[in-house]
Amino acid sequence: MMENGNVWTFDKIAECAGAIRENMGRVIIGKQDVIKLVIAGLFAGGHILLEDTPGTGKTMLAKSLARSIDAEFGRIQFTPDLLPLDLTGQNVYHQKEEQFVFVPGPVFCNVLLADEINRATPRTQSSLLECMEEKQVTVDGETRVLERPFFLIATQNPIETAGTYPLPEAQLDRFCMQLKMGFPTVMEELDIMDRFIQDSPLERLEPVCTAAEIVQAQEGCRHIYVDESVRRYIAHIVEATRKHSDIALGVNPRGTLAYLRCCQAYAAIEARDFVTPDDVKKLCVPVLGHRIVAYRAEQKETILQSILEQVEVPTEYWKPQNEV
Repeated sequence: MMENGNVWTFDKIAECAGAIRENMGRVIIGKQDVIKLVIAGLFAGGHILLEDTPGTGKTMLAKSLARSIDAEFGRIQFTPDLLPLDLTGQNVYHQKEEQFVFVPGPVFCNVLLADEINRATPRTQSSLLECMEEKQVTVDGETRVLERPFFLIATQNPIETAGTYPLPEAQLDRFCMQLKMGFPTVMEELDIMDRFIQDSPLERLEPVCTAAEIVQAQEGCRHIYVDESVRRYIAHIVEATRKHSDIALGVNPRGTLAYLRCCQAYAAIEARDFVTPDDVKKLCVPVLGHRIVAYRAEQKETILQSILEQVEVPTEYWKPQNEV
């Protein structure tokens, strides 16, 4: 991959990702795999849905990522009475100037935390679709482009379903990955108590990169080499989800592209300028798990693992041709 004023090489991307991971690691104990996948989603230009029980560190992870980037951060606490204009902003009449003035909403930022997104009504949830897919907001017929990067981290609680509105498949499909934090081990729990016993390290966290550098990393990830055999491997996995007897609805082409982009970003974070079949396997469940509609939702991961076992893995030489 060539480097110029706008495109980063894979080692530069890996260096940036490593700095963010190390910085987030000062707050988040363990969970290095989750942190790496979140950064991959950011570099892929997608959005992340964190689904787990309360108190597992979802909001803390989002805040530590935002503080690691010298960029504007926004946070929305979703509630049933939240309105679409509360997110996007609205035109307010300015009496002194005798005209309407647009007051931007919290979506006009670089990193947005949508906390407990499933507590808002479908109408309010749908107001994020344009932001997530097209990186723009349309209010009263006027479209305003969001500043790059625009990265949404949404959280939801899967155990308290009273008063919640499940995200429809169309909106779930806009997230490049759905991740779970999980509980820490005993040793990690002890480290958490030691680290937070006096104060929160989040308050002392300083940025290690800028918003412009994130955009450069995103552009650089698009240049990560993906051999035809690996692209066929991705396509066969996606096709298998559409033909599997336990899946009512398989992965769509948007999901295929998200799969490809995330694999490129993950390879770059691993300091490689090419995607391997192992990258494809690693990202299968995070990227495709929320995109399939299975007859038994609890078996999604098992179904995808069985597909990985059935689809033939490419074994030919799939590194860039110019690599010795």
